[in-house]
Amino acid sequence: MKSTVLVADDDGAIRTVLNQALSRAGYEVRCTSNAATLWNWIEQGEGDLVITDVIMPDETAFDLLPRVKKRRPDMPVVVISAQNTFMTAIRASERGAYEYMPKPFDLKELISVVGRALSEPQGKPLERAGEPGEPMPLVGRSAAMQEIYRVLARLMQTDLTVLIHGESGTGKELVARALHDYGKRRKGPFVAINMAAIPKDLIEAELFGYEKGAFTGASSRHAGRFEQAEGGTLFLDEIGDMPMEAQTRLLRVLQEGEYTTVGGRTSIRTNVRIVAATNRDLRQWIGQGLFREDLYFRLNVVPLRLPPLRERREDITDLARHFFAACEAEGLPAKRLDAEAGAALQAHRWPGNVRELENLIRRLAALYPEDVITAAHVEHELDDGPAPQLAMSDGPPANESLQEAVERHLADYFAEFGNGLPPPGLYHRIIREVEYPLVSAALAATRGNQIKAAELLGVNRNTLRKKIRDLDVRMMRGVR
Repeated sequence: MKSTVLVADDDGAIRTVLNQALSRAGYEVRCTSNAATLWNWIEQGEGDLVITDVIMPDETAFDLLPRVKKRRPDMPVVVISAQNTFMTAIRASERGAYEYMPKPFDLKELISVVGRALSEPQGKPLERAGEPGEPMPLVGRSAAMQEIYRVLARLMQTDLTVLIHGESGTGKELVARALHDYGKRRKGPFVAINMAAIPKDLIEAELFGYEKGAFTGASSRHAGRFEQAEGGTLFLDEIGDMPMEAQTRLLRVLQEGEYTTVGGRTSIRTNVRIVAATNRDLRQWIGQGLFREDLYFRLNVVPLRLPPLRERREDITDLARHFFAACEAEGLPAKRLDAEAGAALQAHRWPGNVRELENLIRRLAALYPEDVITAAHVEHELDDGPAPQLAMSDGPPANESLQEAVERHLADYFAEFGNGLPPPGLYHRIIREVEYPLVSAALAATRGNQIKAAELLGVNRNTLRKKIRDLDVRMMRGVR
């Protein structure tokens, strides 16, 4: 017997196209323009599958879906929508939709989805209802982002390990947080660790923790990131920078579900979802012997590629509006782009991706008094030449890292006191010595612009002002 597909959409052209395509594919089709008729058919036991638009004159699909799943739990529902946002995909998944497809959709793909849905058993939806007013974690209506939304919606109900590929600034941690915040581990902690930001000899201790006396300076037991993330999600950013020794230990965790702390002897069971990210080609690194192939396959269960901003230029103005709204929520004046400014943003190559765009929008919101941002404003900020380079000393040794320089400085400092100890307050004294040149260098690199310097340092402007005052940093002319 032919399966019957129930179609609900208030757009007559959509109903006609779906009716013809589904009929050619061998299905019986019944079409309606409203949710009330659709619900009557479902209550009467008619139909084997539903295709419904989100917005209809009398009710939304999100309101109807829970009733459908309660009355006909085995009936698959495919949601189609012109509201092509991340939250649309998530709400469709949460309310039990089999699939979400943004308009305009590919008819061949839709027919394929219908065939799969009618042949597969239906799972249970997430028991979570997103509120209409909650913040949008991901922004963009491009085809590339729509595919990401659909993949994320499918992953929310799973604990599958995800490996996110993408250039710096594309939003890899934002995607990892969305997987956690809208998934079944959302009540647990989200813990992130950036492999590139931690000295290689400390990564194992940071990841797995250590016992008292495990190494010099280990004066007490320290909980690692796996322990901190128990029951939640552990995000391993820049996984390609993980040293080989730590890769071996991580592989054991993924294989056996347990680990030992540094200096520990007892295995600890772990219940953590792993999401990893990289801006490197790990397959190339495997060929160079820098990354374990077996670990790569353990991490790459679900690969997810984030497109650079230059591949989704149609999202730029939506992103700009989103960042202007965020600036306004933080107390900055409301701003909007004129058409020429939007075109200027879309014409830029964006080597720094979404992060570069966000920083630009924050500058525009903070530095210009006008309510409407023009192309001249945008081009002035984009064409701003490189900041003056800081003079580097010729002091020995050559190619010395910052960590090595600090260690040498501290060794010399302790040596001044012979067998004695320096006076109390060493920590704050050393921190002050580091903070002063750091703040001073940031101000010099940004030509004295406090807003840009704060962005460079990763602190808010009020914090920077307090540091300048407390450290008595000499202010240069033209500081803003």
